[in-house]
Amino acid sequence: MFAKVSRFVGEVKGELRKANWPWEADPKVKGFKKYKELTDSTVVVLIATILLAGFVSAWDFICTYVLNFITSFGH
Repeated sequence: MFAKVSRFVGEVKGELRKANWPWEADPKVKGFKKYKELTDSTVVVLIATILLAGFVSAWDFICTYVLNFITSFGH
């Protein structure tokens, strides 16, 4: 069992070394400049999430208004 776990951990380490990490690999780059790609991607995701939430909220409001208007004829 320990051999399987050890082999698994070794394979995970090997795959993680192959990964393209979203920060600068150059040790000369310091501070927030090192994480420029990461911060840019985070900002894009946040903006997209806010826009999607606004779109869904607007459609929810419109559908609710339309359904309330249609069902008001039954009263």
